[in-house]
Amino acid sequence: MSDEINYKSNPLHGTSLKKLLTEIVDHYGFEILFAYLKLNCFKTNPSIDSSIKFLKKTPWACEKVESFYLYQYKNLPRASNEQFELSPRDRVIPEGQMPGEPKELSLEDAKQLNDKRTKKAAEYNKGSNNHSSGRPQRNKSYSTQQPSSSDEDNDDPWTKWQ
Repeated sequence: MSDEINYKSNPLHGTSLKKLLTEIVDHYGFEILFAYLKLNCFKTNPSIDSSIKFLKKTPWACEKVESFYLYQYKNLPRASNEQFELSPRDRVIPEGQMPGEPKELSLEDAKQLNDKRTKKAAEYNKGSNNHSSGRPQRNKSYSTQQPSSSDEDNDDPWTKWQ
């Protein structure tokens, strides 16, 4: 019974991906969606059907769109850290919080937000590693040497890969 209550307290309950996408595209348009979400399905030959096809195959992108729907279109307050760890469809909206009017979004606001995100990412990368490229180094744990005799006894075919 508590699961039933949890689902009823989420605006995504009973809302198909097609309905959700249609609502936000009708309100904001593909250009704003691309500016905020940076998903190519909203830029290159955008359509509801092609976007749904992409989103169904790409869970992380689907969650990004569902979060946008909850917190921009439905204008709900930010989720708690505990709830934020869950998929948007599994989150519980606290009792008494009702969806509001969609936020007014613009391309200028999207550019400022993306600039802010880029700056924050650059600061994070600068502080997390000391590499000149700003990118984390790949862990090259594989060996370029010939397998030892103990490796040859192993049945795992990947141990012999070079």
